Amino acid sequence: MFTIQQEVVFEPLQLMMGVVGRRQSVPILAHILLKAHQGQLMMVGSDQELELKATLPIGVESIDGEITLPGRKLFDICRNIAAGAVLEVKSSGHLALVSSERFHSQLKGLPADNFPLLETRGADLEIMLPGAEFRRLVSRVEFAMAQQDVRYFFNGLLLEFAGNKLNAVATNGQRLARSEMLVDSDNVGHIQAIVPRKAVAEILKLTRQDTDFRLSVTKEHLKLDSNGVCLTTKLIDAVFPDYQRAIPKNGDKRLLVNRSELRDALVRMAIVSNELYKNVRLRLGPGQLQLSTHNPLREEAEEELAVVYEGDSLEIGFNVNYLIEILGVMDGEQIEIQLSDPGSAALLRNPADPTAEYVISPMVI
Repeated sequence: MFTIQQEVVFEPLQLMMGVVGRRQSVPILAHILLKAHQGQLMMVGSDQELELKATLPIGVESIDGEITLPGRKLFDICRNIAAGAVLEVKSSGHLALVSSERFHSQLKGLPADNFPLLETRGADLEIMLPGAEFRRLVSRVEFAMAQQDVRYFFNGLLLEFAGNKLNAVATNGQRLARSEMLVDSDNVGHIQAIVPRKAVAEILKLTRQDTDFRLSVTKEHLKLDSNGVCLTTKLIDAVFPDYQRAIPKNGDKRLLVNRSELRDALVRMAIVSNELYKNVRLRLGPGQLQLSTHNPLREEAEEELAVVYEGDSLEIGFNVNYLIEILGVMDGEQIEIQLSDPGSAALLRNPADPTAEYVISPMVI
């Protein structure tokens, strides 16, 4: 059917392992579609919500044909043959002989006609984006997505095109992260797309290389084309809440603090904090910030940091892990924290970088 170099097929197969599961309720979804046609191999992995397609060059002596093979087994074979070796696949009915040098194996496939492919219509938006900048945009906010919230739009990441800006927003209702980048267009209009969590993880893998890619958006799908690999995902069918209303605008208490020093101190607080609530208390006074925590075993920890602050005293509690995660993705040596009162959310940002901001709701202490 076809021959292909191991180094050509290995990386696309590796990417598809994030889409193809070992144990799918529908057996064919654990398979990869292989279609040889006119000197090219099209490989497709899908879970019916997310699809990854790669088009690769194959030997000129290849014969047109198609088959589906178990994805994990095919990847493990490719991973364990010598780098630079040639992988040969020959099909006969629903069986395929997969060989490389002295290694020979026979795998059982399923009818290629039964393989589900995502159908997309014409794009409402199509734009070229720089891979490294887009990856940074997404990686600065994706941690704030919810895990399994019944408000399913929280389990995804919002991409919002507005004029010449692209915003990425994620929230779980208790914390919010927003980042923006400029796009090469003055008339994109206003388009929102909520990308599911699993697709976000695959997008981050696909944009590791510093190359431009094409992003297409319809009402139901988002598609990303990069170097012969195309990722298509269904979008979450929901209206994302107005995140701008959740971003504090009038915090009258502002402090500057060294980001690394604060994060390291919070990591130490997390060791002792309540395992269930993960709470940390912040006591703010002129020129100083005191951190403290305790747990039901009557263990406690306390640390004091020097900060730039001249306002009134304030005591407020937060989830220590949420703060650590925010500080872990922020840039800059100094960060600004805006507060108003113990019952209101805090706004964190880098004063030298207005393209990202983070909001965290307080805890009762």
